[in-house]
Amino acid sequence: MRIEGQVSKVSAEETADYFHSRPRGSQIGAWASRQSKVVLSADDLAEREVALRARFEGQPVPVPDFWGGFRLVPNYVEFWQGRTNRLHDRIAFTASGDDDSWTRERLCP
Repeated sequence: MRIEGQVSKVSAEETADYFHSRPRGSQIGAWASRQSKVVLSADDLAEREVALRARFEGQPVPVPDFWGGFRLVPNYVEFWQGRTNRLHDRIAFTASGDDDSWTRERLCP
């Protein structure tokens, strides 16, 4: 899958609203997991979660300063489906303009 478009960082307020709409366990998980960083073991990650549950017990979980989001407004989306002999299905959708319509095309692999 391939997606192209305009990307912007969401505001701190929107980040906080979304963070606090998530289950408490997911909020603590955001603190425990430094996304995409190497972790020594599953046990190490689980131990961090236990420590953070204790740290935030009885209080709201604050938004981590390293946590946030981006908004993608797509103008091109492409899907690939693998097939034999490299004759893959490729379907592309391109935004047609301001009217929120999309053009669908099949592409050669």
